[in-house]
Amino acid sequence: MEDRMQHEQASPAVQKRVQDSFDLQGLMSHLGARLTHIGPGRVHITLPARPEVTQQHGYIHAGATSAIADSAGGYAALTLFDEDCDVLTVEYKINLLAPAAGDHLEAIGTVLKPGRTLTVCQLEVYGVQADGARKLVANGQQTLIRVNRTAQ
Repeated sequence: MEDRMQHEQASPAVQKRVQDSFDLQGLMSHLGARLTHIGPGRVHITLPARPEVTQQHGYIHAGATSAIADSAGGYAALTLFDEDCDVLTVEYKINLLAPAAGDHLEAIGTVLKPGRTLTVCQLEVYGVQADGARKLVANGQQTLIRVNRTAQ
């Protein structure tokens, strides 16, 4: 089932809703991040390595790494919500396992447990080299709350 979930695409309506919401995020635009996969309960976000997102040693900054992980999990949850609902992060924990290096980073958010109020997601961030080699650089878990759009 995990392999099927990695490649399954969300419906066109869900893809549009997620992309439209993502396009409103100033931080993701500022970082140069983009959505690369929108599936039911699973979203991938890619962040190209550029000098503007690095820290003093040349690695991609932990703040940028964490931001794309947080957004990937939030949008993974959003794919499972009704169209009149939105999502906010309640908390997340991220472990930085290795320096974030590569041609780009790929954050993957996967819903572990959907709920009526709270949803829990797994967060993974990979450093991806130009030749396609991948290394897990960050791993975490996130709790999100479902909110009604009219209640915001």
